Amino acid sequence: MIGGPSPAKLAARLTAVAQNWITDSSADRNDRAQRRLLAAVEAAQPATLNQVAQKVGRGAPAVSRSVEALVRAGLIDRTADPDNRRRLALTVTEAGRDLLNSPPKGNELAARLERFAQSELRALERAVEILEQRH
Repeated sequence: MIGGPSPAKLAARLTAVAQNWITDSSADRNDRAQRRLLAAVEAAQPATLNQVAQKVGRGAPAVSRSVEALVRAGLIDRTADPDNRRRLALTVTEAGRDLLNSPPKGNELAARLERFAQSELRALERAVEILEQRH
């Protein structure tokens, strides 16, 4: 191609390749959502439901259901706020901290990259560096 590749065509190719390489199952989305909620609680603990909802950009009813699931899973503790008995204080449990500090589930990209030659990995690394610098 004279003058180099078209940015639009290159963007379309890059998008297609990324979608084929990176899986996004419901388990992956659930893991990301759990991590986002846990991080929001950890950042403000003892956090209130409204603080967490504001931090993650969702409504309090939806966050309340998600927090309930995390409480049942043993990832968040919910206790009465000593300053306001109508409000609950949320804190991350040890298991919740372990989850936050572990690698995300379902990330098959690293396993797929293991099959690449060192020269191919260096080329990908350089491409990622270029993209990171332009972001």
